[in-house]
Amino acid sequence: MTNGSSITQFLLLAFADRQELQLLHFWLFLGIYLAALLGNGLIITTIACDHHLHTPMYFFLLNLSFLDVGSISTIVPKSMANSLWDTRAISYPGCAAQLFLSLSFISAEYYLLTIMAYDRYVAICKPLHYGTLLGSRACVHMAAAAWGTGFLSAVLHTTNTFSLPLCQGNDLDQFFCEIPHILKLSCSHSYLRKLGLIMVSACLFFACFVFIVVSYVQIFRAVLRIPSEQGRHKAFSTCLPHLAVVSLFVSTATFAYLKSPSISSPSLDLVVSVLYSVVPPAVNPLIYSMRNQELKDALRKMMTGCFPAAIKGLFSSAQCS
Repeated sequence: MTNGSSITQFLLLAFADRQELQLLHFWLFLGIYLAALLGNGLIITTIACDHHLHTPMYFFLLNLSFLDVGSISTIVPKSMANSLWDTRAISYPGCAAQLFLSLSFISAEYYLLTIMAYDRYVAICKPLHYGTLLGSRACVHMAAAAWGTGFLSAVLHTTNTFSLPLCQGNDLDQFFCEIPHILKLSCSHSYLRKLGLIMVSACLFFACFVFIVVSYVQIFRAVLRIPSEQGRHKAFSTCLPHLAVVSLFVSTATFAYLKSPSISSPSLDLVVSVLYSVVPPAVNPLIYSMRNQELKDALRKMMTGCFPAAIKGLFSSAQCS
């Protein structure tokens, strides 16, 4: 029997026992990680450099890309390092830091997706009030509220989780530190404290989900009343990427936390956790760039402008030398 003070490290779930499969996992996660960094980095750079994209919608997309980079960077590198060095260990402080950061970024992303639904609702249903309801100061305040709420939620959950005594060993059935799997190691009977915090988080999650659903019901009703086909296509092109990202995020996270214990297994838990924690940050840039012609044009303009200038500068420096 051990308690939390005597645990110095946790053992994460390995993707495979054989070294060859561990290396395969390393290269697969490296590819996904680099794709996420490249995709989100291009979106951040494009929005920051193109003044035509300095609008509320792209400001929130900029924040979403930062959150995606942060969330995948707190989970994937440690898993890759463990596979590369054939180990499962993560230190106690490292596990707490990983849990806190991943919760901060993932929670803030969900709140930001809710704000982005409000942005699309105002843009399509109340276009005449868009400038007043979503001015630059209001956008900054809403983005700060999403980041701050995610931070506060992570503080509460991390403090609550790691204040419980642990007496069921240190073996986590997950490839990163996650609350349900840490609570399985707890020997505390303070169910009311756990239940209270879970209920508050569930209520916030449900309230945001209802707000998103109601917003999109109003959006689709307004879009279907647009007389021109071109106008409907333009409205859908700005809404469908956001709706796809929300659907991917909510469906995978909900299934991960609410699936029946009867269908739970280590392999299924592993696949589902990858789907909601690793895949979305890599896929979100692709989803947003597929139907967004304005973003694609800005990205193409930046690429065609930067590379010739870089090549010209390279040749100029070579001639000078």
